[in-house]
Amino acid sequence: MTKFLSGALVALCLSMLPGVVSAQGQSAELLMPVIDGPPPPDPPKTVARDAEGRVTVRAVSLSEGLVVDGRLDEAIYGQVESIDGFIQQEPHEGQPATEHTEAWVFFDEKNVYIAARCWESQPGRRVANEMRRDSFNLFQNDHFGVIFDTFRDRRNGFLFYVNAIGGLFDGQTTDERDTNRDWNTVWHSKVAEFEGGWTVEMAIPFRSLRYRPGDAQVWGINFRRVVRSKNETSFLTHIPASYSRNGLLRLSRAATLVGIQPGRPGLSLEGKPYATGGVRTDVAAAVDNDLTRGAGFDVKYGLTRGLTFDFTYNTDFAQVEDDEQRANLTRFSLFFPEKREFFLEGQGIFSFGGVNNRPFEGPSDTPILFFSRRIGLNQGRSVPVTAGGRVTGKAGPFSVGLLQLRTDDEPAAEAARTDFSVVRVKRDIFRRSTVGLIATRRAPATDGGSENYAVGVDAGFSFFQNLTINSYYARTRTPGLLGDDESYRAALEYAGDRFGLELERLGVGENFRPEVGFVRRRDMIRSFAKARFSPRPTSIPSVRKFGWEGSVDYITDGDGRLETREAQATVRVEFASGDEWNLEGSDFYEFLDEPFEIADEVSIPSGGYHFRELRTFYRMGPQRKVSGYLNASWGEFFDGERTEVGYRGRVEITPVLSLEPGLSRNWVDLPYGRFITTLASARATLTLSPRMFVGALLQYSSSGDHVATNIRYRWEYVPGSDLFLVYSEGRDTTARRFPALQNRAFVVKMAHLLRF
Repeated sequence: MTKFLSGALVALCLSMLPGVVSAQGQSAELLMPVIDGPPPPDPPKTVARDAEGRVTVRAVSLSEGLVVDGRLDEAIYGQVESIDGFIQQEPHEGQPATEHTEAWVFFDEKNVYIAARCWESQPGRRVANEMRRDSFNLFQNDHFGVIFDTFRDRRNGFLFYVNAIGGLFDGQTTDERDTNRDWNTVWHSKVAEFEGGWTVEMAIPFRSLRYRPGDAQVWGINFRRVVRSKNETSFLTHIPASYSRNGLLRLSRAATLVGIQPGRPGLSLEGKPYATGGVRTDVAAAVDNDLTRGAGFDVKYGLTRGLTFDFTYNTDFAQVEDDEQRANLTRFSLFFPEKREFFLEGQGIFSFGGVNNRPFEGPSDTPILFFSRRIGLNQGRSVPVTAGGRVTGKAGPFSVGLLQLRTDDEPAAEAARTDFSVVRVKRDIFRRSTVGLIATRRAPATDGGSENYAVGVDAGFSFFQNLTINSYYARTRTPGLLGDDESYRAALEYAGDRFGLELERLGVGENFRPEVGFVRRRDMIRSFAKARFSPRPTSIPSVRKFGWEGSVDYITDGDGRLETREAQATVRVEFASGDEWNLEGSDFYEFLDEPFEIADEVSIPSGGYHFRELRTFYRMGPQRKVSGYLNASWGEFFDGERTEVGYRGRVEITPVLSLEPGLSRNWVDLPYGRFITTLASARATLTLSPRMFVGALLQYSSSGDHVATNIRYRWEYVPGSDLFLVYSEGRDTTARRFPALQNRAFVVKMAHLLRF
């Protein structure tokens, strides 16, 4: 049955391709979206607005490419009128931006160019202290960004940001919600200063994007400008404050971009061979200073302008940074994000059921049917990925994701040779909604059985401005497990600026086991409700927004027995300075049907427990030299007490050198024993240029009796081509003297991008 379902879905996806491949003709014109806004402006104007607030932008063709140096000194900038009229999202929604921004969109046969002149009334207050590529801290700086909705589906897009000292960020967004910030592509950017502020130029090759067939393109586009000293965010179009930090992702509110005419595509083929060499020590595997070497390659081929085929052979992930450890005082597994490059492009296509798992925003009980970290990793050890392929992209109204990979056996990780298959298809319906299906297969199953598979259907609906509904139904089949293998979810969210409401019903069967996915909790039925009131006071200049929230989380097992109940009340204050204070009170009930070993030689007996807790945190604004989160909690914990303090933040030493310390310490006092957990980390980053940095991450976990060190040097010597030097080490802190070595490795990896 599994093979039949997978084969049928693959056939469905492939059946779309001929029509798309031949869409250079009449079918392409039928697929081309109409202009949703005012008519294109006549030269030399480049932007038009109508009474409904809709915007149309005209791209200007260049006979020869720009010199990307950031200085905006070419004659074309004086001949073509700029795109201006930016509108505030924060702090005063709908008002003109207080700092003037001018932007341009140009193109030639190979590239689309974005340029901006960012005027500043007080240049001395500019916040620019991060250059490391794709760093989250870049968003806490003064920056300018653009998003392209190249299919004009009002859902998916490509993002590009540059901050005032040249730090780069690129990413993909899916369904106006999920951002894959680890996705990287080939593009160029430079910044410069002028007497009234700073300027930026970007050159983004058409080959780095995916778009509809046809010579004349209609895209969606939006710009974002952040002036961090004022905490002011402005856009080309009106973006409601309720969209918060995801405003640029809301492509249904983007402007229409017309006039783009990409040159005729070439072979659309990329190759990326790599070679590695190093030395490795692993005490558990009795390996001592073992010389290692390897080689492999990735190939990327454009089946159409919207669909891409990727092939990988002898895949290597030696350059990937270690996971950031977290304290876990629950009986459930932690979720860690994917960081490996091969799995990152098109990652959002494989998301299912409207789930958005972000590792530092709290755990989610909603299962993930495809979790790529199940491939090539087992019991914390790497497993060789022999070869595999993937097709991702858009085919008309369909989003398509097909994946097939094989991993080799690895005795040290107790992993057998395994095949992984995933089929994902989503269809756009209405203006901003989707329906889809997914099928996954793992052979053999984790217990050595013949195979495990999962199938599911999902739907996501977006109505009005702030209302979304997500739902799914899924089943799995595992050898030896019959019945109770279903999962379902229905969730409603109204996310207005002043009022908010969330309702969810989630069910996960005891035998629901998607072995190419992630399930935090089984045998459960969850009912959840949360309401929010968040006014913006006009009489308190120092406060931008208040927030009052109340929620109830009610979880039973499949027989209806209460297992978890949490009632929570929250008070939040967002200050105009960028600081934020939060106070939460929670009332818990937790039932353990078997003893829970929470620490070495400390177990909590089975039974029901009722306890209360108070938590608070203070977030210091990013414009400060020392920023980040201070948190504390205290109260009852099962039938004992717990106190926690922590800090996670950033210390700016210079604009190119920063330190990110972290500390979490728990004091737990139970009738069955007392213990203290400590999790400490320190990350130091020296950014020599936007494409070269040295980073060191040191982590200590008392619960794991482990200290880990990871030092990485990365040089993107040509866009898309990298040199990595990586040193990693793990030590056991239970040793009486200096922590005993567990593993150590030094790796050199070089990868070179070839475009044909």
